[in-house]
Amino acid sequence: MGDLGRMLMLAGAALVVVGALLSFGGKIPWLGRLPGDIVIERENFRFYFPIVTSILISIVLSLIAALFRR
Repeated sequence: MGDLGRMLMLAGAALVVVGALLSFGGKIPWLGRLPGDIVIERENFRFYFPIVTSILISIVLSLIAALFRR
């Protein structure tokens, strides 16, 4: 039962972090505009794929998860 409680607390903390990023993400100037993020703009079309930003967030979350596993 203790493992379930720990997983629920981690999931809740992750939701808080994701919510904060969504709320304040527009105020962080470099988030989503890193070199390597793909942006294709046409006259009536815009394609945006933040690949480098996604990789960076994945690395940070992996490091945080590794700290909690110990």
